[in-house]
Amino acid sequence: MTARARRRLPTREEAVDFVRRVVRAQWPILSVFLIFLLACVLVAVGFWRRGSLLIGIGVGVAAAYRLLLSDERAGLLVVRSRGVDFATMTTVCVVMVYIASTIDPLGTG
Repeated sequence: MTARARRRLPTREEAVDFVRRVVRAQWPILSVFLIFLLACVLVAVGFWRRGSLLIGIGVGVAAAYRLLLSDERAGLLVVRSRGVDFATMTTVCVVMVYIASTIDPLGTG
């Protein structure tokens, strides 16, 4: 029997524990992802203006997390230094919210 065949699969409890550890460690990026997912659903059903506004809000939430959380707690939101990350995400947030709020909805809400 090969070493690969002898390797055992994780039990259900081990798999659930692994998922809990990942969620606990990466909750900031997961919460921003959920906001983006909701925004994409809104865009897909025709509410593109509200969806784009929600994308801007999601980037703002990511900027707030990056500013308020330590590098270890921010997890995958950390790209560069805290100041560069915050400034970049805040700029994108402001631009997205501005564009979403000033574009004529053309009857789509």
